[in-house]
Amino acid sequence: MSPQHRALATREAILRAAAEEFDRVGYDAAPLSAILERSGVTKGAFYFHFTSKEALAAAIVQIQDDTWPRLADRWRDRAIDPLSTLVGLFDEAVSLLSRDVVLRAGVRLAADRELGYPGLASAHLRWEKVLADLLAAAGDAGQLRSGVDPEAAARMLTSAALGARLISSATSRCADYPERMREVWRFVLPGLATDEWTASVLRMFADRQVL
Repeated sequence: MSPQHRALATREAILRAAAEEFDRVGYDAAPLSAILERSGVTKGAFYFHFTSKEALAAAIVQIQDDTWPRLADRWRDRAIDPLSTLVGLFDEAVSLLSRDVVLRAGVRLAADRELGYPGLASAHLRWEKVLADLLAAAGDAGQLRSGVDPEAAARMLTSAALGARLISSATSRCADYPERMREVWRFVLPGLATDEWTASVLRMFADRQVL
C-alpha cells in the first residue's frame, strides 16, 4: 500500500471509529482514548489528520452536510413526479442512515450542536425547505388534496422523521428506522395526497419496494 493510500485508510479508520463512539454515547461522553482504541491508530497518527476531537467531529458533520444536497439533486434529476421524488428521497435518506454509522453520527452531532447554539443554521430547516418545495410542486401537479399547506406539511414530515429517528436510534441503532418511516407514510399519505397516488405508493410499501 502506498503512503497516500495508507494515510487515507488511517483517516477513514479514525472517522469510522469516532462515528461509532459518537453514535453510541454522544460527543461529550466519547473520550479520545476510546476513539483511538477503537480505530487502532496512535495518538501521533490521529493528530496528523485532525487537530482535536472537535475537528474530528466537525469533519463527520461535514460528511452528512455534503451528502444530503447531492442526494436531493440526484432525485430531482430523475425527472419523475414531485411526490415520487419526495417519498423516494425520504426513503433513501432513511435507508442510508440505518446503514451508515458515519452519516448517523453526523446527524446526531449536528442536532446536538444546534441545541447548544440556537443561532446555528439548522439541517432540519434545510430539509423542511426541500420538502416544502417538492410539496408545492406536487400541489401544482394536482397530486395533493385540496387545502394542504406545503410548508405546514413539510414541517410535520420533518418532525415525524426526527421523532422516528430518535426512537429508532435509542431502541435499535436505527435498524428499524426505514420501517418506522414507512409506517408514518401509511398514516400521513392519505391526508396529503390524492387517493390514486396514495394507493400506488402504499402498494409499493406493502411489497417492500423502494421507489
